[in-house]
Amino acid sequence: MLTWCRAWSRRGVPIAFRHSSSSKREQKALHFSRKRTRKMITLVVVLFSLLSFTSATKGLSGKVLLFPYETDFSFVRLSPQKPLSLSAFTLCLRIATELQDERQIILFAYRTNSTDELNVWREKDGRISFYLGGDGALFRLTPLSSFRTHVCLTWDSSTGLAAFHVDGRRSTRQIYRPGHKIHPHGTALLGQDPDTHLGDFEVTQSFVGEMTDVNMWDYVLSRMQINSLYTNLKHRVPRGNVFDWNTVEYEIHGNVVVIQDD
Repeated sequence: MLTWCRAWSRRGVPIAFRHSSSSKREQKALHFSRKRTRKMITLVVVLFSLLSFTSATKGLSGKVLLFPYETDFSFVRLSPQKPLSLSAFTLCLRIATELQDERQIILFAYRTNSTDELNVWREKDGRISFYLGGDGALFRLTPLSSFRTHVCLTWDSSTGLAAFHVDGRRSTRQIYRPGHKIHPHGTALLGQDPDTHLGDFEVTQSFVGEMTDVNMWDYVLSRMQINSLYTNLKHRVPRGNVFDWNTVEYEIHGNVVVIQDD
């Protein structure tokens, strides 16, 4: 529908122009469509954020973390009971993975803003290693598999003595970084290796499989204590004073599933 309207020029001469009411309706419809699109985009962003991040939860007693497939965004962040200012430690976990030896797998990562303070890896050749910055200590151990393996790592700065314990059996010991100290105020992750603080993850380093019973102490457990953990006689061993799986505060990011351990 067209209507004629009268207006006045700057010199006072009347002029007429046509106005289209249908054009107004089209403009309103376009404005409404754009507004609705913006709302939908905002909703999608919010939903994605909710799906990819879970607020901090406490305690994983009797639970298993399942990392179902390779990603560069799925991980679990652990909050320690005390700062990781460590001159000795024992780190234990149970893991199962079907990934073969064609690539690295990150098993545990702790990083400050600028430094990889403690990383534990399954290397491409199947060896298990850990790094306290710089070069690592590599151990040839029983290969990881789809059957759950209990792995503990011990290290003492005063002597440099380091060893892995796999299903209750201790490896040969190595001397590694005597006098070194692990620094606090970093972030501990399961599932990814951050090359920057909480970023630069690589798909081909991500963990795929099941992980449970992640515990850490700020001292070296004895062989008998580690064997008790392996045989599930946990009441004989003090609970982890850095990370305690039963009470640990954690955040899930991405596609990590918490399942009941059977």
